[in-house]
Amino acid sequence: MGEITVLTKAASKSRSLRTTIPIGIVKQFNLLEGDKLNWEIRAEGDELIIVVKPLKGDKSVDKGGGKIAKNGR
Repeated sequence: MGEITVLTKAASKSRSLRTTIPIGIVKQFNLLEGDKLNWEIRAEGDELIIVVKPLKGDKSVDKGGGKIAKNGR
């Protein structure tokens, strides 16, 4: 079994949840505060598979999480 984390509310009026990334994963992928993660979700049989990929060095994603057009607009 992998690491276990607990979900908490992102904000008092939010329907989103957040969790903590275990330190072993933070160190393995050299994650820093402010880094972006891409979440891919798929069902395989009776399991839900969640793949999380760091977006380090991806210049196509801006600080607000949106895509940046090729001309910078």
